[in-house]
This record gives sequence, C-alpha cells and structure tokens, in this order.
Amino acid sequence: MTTLSPENSLSARQSASFILGLDPGVRTEAWKFLTGYYSWQSSQDERLTMDSTRRKNYEALCQMYEKIQPLLENLHRNFAETQYNIACDIQKLYDKDPLGNVLVDKKRLEKTLLLSYVCNTQAEYQQGFHEMVMLFQLIAEHDHETFWLFQFFLQKTENSCVITIGVGKNLDMLSRLIALLDPTFSEHLQGKGVGAVQALFPWFCLCFQHAFKSFDDVWRLWEVLLTGKPCRNLQVLVAYSMLQMVREQVLLEGMSGDAILLACNNLIDLDADELISAACMVYAELIQKDVPQPLKDFFL
Repeated sequence: MTTLSPENSLSARQSASFILGLDPGVRTEAWKFLTGYYSWQSSQDERLTMDSTRRKNYEALCQMYEKIQPLLENLHRNFAETQYNIACDIQKLYDKDPLGNVLVDKKRLEKTLLLSYVCNTQAEYQQGFHEMVMLFQLIAEHDHETFWLFQFFLQKTENSCVITIGVGKNLDMLSRLIALLDPTFSEHLQGKGVGAVQALFPWFCLCFQHAFKSFDDVWRLWEVLLTGKPCRNLQVLVAYSMLQMVREQVLLEGMSGDAILLACNNLIDLDADELISAACMVYAELIQKDVPQPLKDFFL
C-alpha cells in the first residue's frame, strides 16, 4: 500500500474496510479515519495535534454549555422538553452485558446527548440517538472522541438517520427503488399494503440497530456505510434487502400494511455480512437498469 498514490491508498483502505471488515482490536482507532476525525494521509504527529485540538474544542463547548444551561432551562421551552426526553430515554436504556457488567456511564451519555443537541442545530435530538451514542461510547476511549465521532458519523452519512433531514428522503427512494426493481411487490405495497413503507422509518432512525444480533454486526454495517462503497446511501439498499426477506410471505398471504409492518419488525438477529452482501447484489442489479434520474442522483 505504501507504493500507491495517496488517492489510491485511500481507496484501497476503504475497500479493505468494506470487504473484510475491521478487527475489533483496531476499531477504536480505525473509526477516527472512517468518520474523518483524522485524515487518511495524516502523520502520527499530525494526528496527535488534531486529537489535542478536538479535545480542546470539546472542552470549550462544554464550558459554553455550562454557562448557558441555566438560561436555556428557564427561557428555552424546547430545551427543557428535550432534556426531559433524554433523561427518560437514558433511564430506560439497558446498560448491562449478559454477565451483568455495566457497559456505559449514563451520566456521560446524557452529557454527550445534551451537548450534541445544543451544538448541532441540524440534527435535533430524536428518540434512538441515546442508543446510537451508546455504541459510540463503547468504542471510544474519551468523551471528546465519543462526541466528535457521532457528529462526524452524521455528516459522513449525510444525516440519513435524522428524521427531519434524511429519513423522509430514504423512504421516498425506497419506494422508487421497489417500483423499479420489483413492480409486483410495489403494486401490492401501494394497494393493500399501503402505508407499510412509510412506517419503516425506525429502520433508518436507528440505522438498523435493532435488526442485528450483536453490537459487532451493527458496527460492521455502520463501517460499510462510512466507506461510501459500493455506492452512496447504501442504507436504502439494505432496507430493500430486508423487505425482500418478507416479500414472499406478504404476497402469498395478501398482507395489509399493519401485517407487513409486524413481519418487518420481526426481522431481528440478522447477520451483517449476509445483509451487506444482499445489498451489494441489489446494487449490481440496479446499475444494469435504466435508472431514473432521482435514483441515479441518490445512489450513483
């Protein structure tokens, strides 16, 4: 890899992450490259400097938040409501592993979520962010890393999991994709199964977190999304692949929208590599088609 140009070296590293997956032992450091926390071309000294800068910026944001928090609590009604929602979500969060060991520090998690809400005006807090940030806390060593990795993840995935930005677009493109690749299924979903696709928004809001059998599977999918390979917005091809898992049952039983949603909600304990492979096969099928411009702009 050292003989490659910087551009080809970057592509090779992303391809390796996409095809082979990441060894858990390097995940903490590798995520900093995948998200853009570090540049792929940076030296060790540059990374040390960048990490110090990120930490100082995080500390400055924390100090700012502490100063304005009383004002926000008294004058900003949305802040008080969001603060309450975060506290409730975290209280309900199960934070132990199968052996009963505590996985995350809920106080630190709450601080990260509140700081993100105040600092990131695009991605307002939504139910499910607490579960996502928990996974970032599990792979990061320090609070400033958790905060920045989450922010960069949202940016790198084009806010695709943010309900006010990317989720509606994902659902629209999913419907268009079904119409292009599977007209029979599309006809059923627009008829007797009307409303089923739009009700799948939790898949995107949680970035499919509840569909997998382990955190490693969730991280595996998210890492692939961060590579941008084999295309942009792979999450919609993942959703299409999951819908194909229930397609036969839906058509055979003539399911209504509610029944389809129930069948989709029962898609759990999936294997990330199998799902990624299925999504890649959908992409291979897609590029053989005469793709309408909206889908072309979204994926290609």
